[in-house]
Amino acid sequence: MAGYLSETDFVMVEEGFSTRDLLEELTLGASQATTGEVTAFFVADLGAVVRKHFHFLKCLPRVRPFYTVKCNSSPGVLKVLAELGLGFSCANKTEMELVQRIGVPASKIIYAHPCKQIAQIKYAAKHGVQLLSFDNEMELAKVVKSHPSAKMVLCIATDDSHSLSHLSLKFGALLKSCRHLLQNAKESHVEVVGVSFHLCSGCPDPQAYAQSIADARVVFEMGAQLGHRMHILDLGGGFPGVEGAKVRFEEIASVINSALDLYFPEGCGVDILAQLGRYYVSSAFTLAVSIIAKKEVLLEQPGREVAHCPHRAHCCASSPLPPLCLAACPATGPSLPADETGSVPKTIVYHLDEGIYGLFNSVLFENTCPTPTLPKKPSTEQPLHSSSLWGPALDGCDCVAEGLWLPQLHVGDWLVFENMGAYTVGMSSLFGGARTCHITYAMSRVAWEALREQLLPAEQDGDAEGVCKPLSCGWEITDTLCVAPVFTPASIM
Repeated sequence: MAGYLSETDFVMVEEGFSTRDLLEELTLGASQATTGEVTAFFVADLGAVVRKHFHFLKCLPRVRPFYTVKCNSSPGVLKVLAELGLGFSCANKTEMELVQRIGVPASKIIYAHPCKQIAQIKYAAKHGVQLLSFDNEMELAKVVKSHPSAKMVLCIATDDSHSLSHLSLKFGALLKSCRHLLQNAKESHVEVVGVSFHLCSGCPDPQAYAQSIADARVVFEMGAQLGHRMHILDLGGGFPGVEGAKVRFEEIASVINSALDLYFPEGCGVDILAQLGRYYVSSAFTLAVSIIAKKEVLLEQPGREVAHCPHRAHCCASSPLPPLCLAACPATGPSLPADETGSVPKTIVYHLDEGIYGLFNSVLFENTCPTPTLPKKPSTEQPLHSSSLWGPALDGCDCVAEGLWLPQLHVGDWLVFENMGAYTVGMSSLFGGARTCHITYAMSRVAWEALREQLLPAEQDGDAEGVCKPLSCGWEITDTLCVAPVFTPASIM
């Protein structure tokens, strides 16, 4: 092992003990605490991160993964990924400092933001970060002046018209601009060593990757004609991190492999990279949030018919309704008739210590519909009540989830939210300095041993398929892994 991660960094989960068990212990302990403020916390299954890495290597054997630090910059994640040999894609000085502080060499860092501050370009130059991206003349001029020895990667625009976020409106050079930029770089004595693109998460068409790889081939040929020795293709990100995505990771990988075989065949001398964030961490993090207040609200209370936030309609239209979200919008949820006494039906409003301006920002930015589970499964005999969850902000839009059907809950009870690893940890600067949540890291002994050896248990009788074992804690993960030994990149240069 490289020494980034040690056994003191996480809780070793033995066979038969799951992440769910750990959550129950932690919520019970927090509920019984008599001093201090009760706040939300995470349980992070680092074994799930290890599992995702081996699966990535199996599906995309020619691609070297780099982790997008902005997605989740928690120390446990950075350490386990560094131990697995990943490079790191950083968007600013703070992220470069984070990964270098744990010992990651500059040769494994990409400064991947196409539009950078001059002071941060100088920081990259001072600390040995050589690989930078650009997509316009002004950015090139800044690098020429502040980091003349940098190796540049030209970021090209993609067809992301069907993605949740249209990054190409902001970043990426059009194909018709690329020759001019490459010529400008040549005249400025700047070395352009590769091409990158980025498709945002939620892209429903895997063929967009094939088109972008084909476009990159065109830019490679332009570069060769102008004398650039280009040898890096960066596929960017956009890979799904949870089960049930519209397009499965395996489908995207199949399209990428076919396109690489066609446009960048094996042995062509091009190093293939990818920048992954939510793929690694989304499903690894589970969030526990406590109820800080509750009240009953009449459904016919004045203003209730317009109390729904604008993002709620988008949420319901874009995702299937989970079991506890049967009434997530008026069009699909059951109506609540008046009871036998003729009284007006009510809904229960629960206030949480986190909302959409903090850990549930995905509601605001991605139109997600967070659905809670309870630490312990409720009895089937318990009646369910129309419920909604709201954050602590003093405005009418801090609505985490509406139209839920939950058993009667109380102040101090805990709700559990799965798949909370992406863009939740390390995002405090975007939300007015929100407090940092405690993270309990866990890993199974099987995953730890696989990580230490950098490969799965040895093959027997030449049959790799028969010796694979689960790598996660055992609660979420039921499939097994069958991969070759881990390839650890030595450098990106």
